[in-house]
Amino acid sequence: MMKRTLPIPAIIHPVILCGGAGTRLWPLSRKSFPKQFSALTGEETLFQASVRRFTAPEFSAPVVVSGSDFRFIVKDQMAAMGLAAAATLIEPEGRNTAPAILAAALLLDQSEPGALMIVAPSDHVIPQDAAFRAVVLAAVPAALSGQIVTFGIRPDRPETGYGWLELSEPSADFAPIAQPLRRFVEKPDLTRAQAMLADGRHAWNAGIFLATTTDLIAAFASFAPDILKGVRAAVSAIHHDLGFARLGAAEWALLPDVSIDYAVMEKARNLTVMPYSGIWSDLGGWEA
Repeated sequence: MMKRTLPIPAIIHPVILCGGAGTRLWPLSRKSFPKQFSALTGEETLFQASVRRFTAPEFSAPVVVSGSDFRFIVKDQMAAMGLAAAATLIEPEGRNTAPAILAAALLLDQSEPGALMIVAPSDHVIPQDAAFRAVVLAAVPAALSGQIVTFGIRPDRPETGYGWLELSEPSADFAPIAQPLRRFVEKPDLTRAQAMLADGRHAWNAGIFLATTTDLIAAFASFAPDILKGVRAAVSAIHHDLGFARLGAAEWALLPDVSIDYAVMEKARNLTVMPYSGIWSDLGGWEA
């Protein structure tokens, strides 16, 4: 595949996912006001911190994917930062990450074919913003060569609540070296998690991806063509309302509730993992 060049100055388009309810943190986080819109770890909310993480010269204004109930919270919290989204894509109802990410990719590809996009949940804690951006930028050559890059977090405990990734070229210091992903590992039992932690070959699956719209769309065409057809229909039926882009409700309702890992990532062969050794948490429960 021909190597693609980076457009300047905005080269990476952040896609911020705001669909999760985070109900394990009830009553602080609930369906009516998910944790990403709360200030749990500082003055800014988790959503604002996620947007801030990608506010740098190498990144464009974000595309935010959210539910209708939270569209004005998204707008207000970004305005409080002095920022605005490039687009706020409204899901008529939750359909998990596969349709949401694909809808953002199709929308971006309309205005910039082959755009480079970083997909990140809005409720993760990554305190070292500059260090994480550096790791993302280090992964850009792999993404431009046709790889779908996923980010693997250095584990510090035998966590059974996360999916794991098996590295092909592990290093003692978990250096940020892009490498082929050997395989995804489903959420393990404690014995398996302890073994993976000890062998140094595994990372936590952060659910953060870097890829071009071309490669993401191609992955769906190969492994989930029905989802691609349905999401294309929902994107074609977008209704613009008060600055928000509402996906077609009738078309969206026909889509399956499925994660991007299950729909395409576990089947794709052009997968690269970039290790990250910094602090990370998804704040999935009160223990975290």
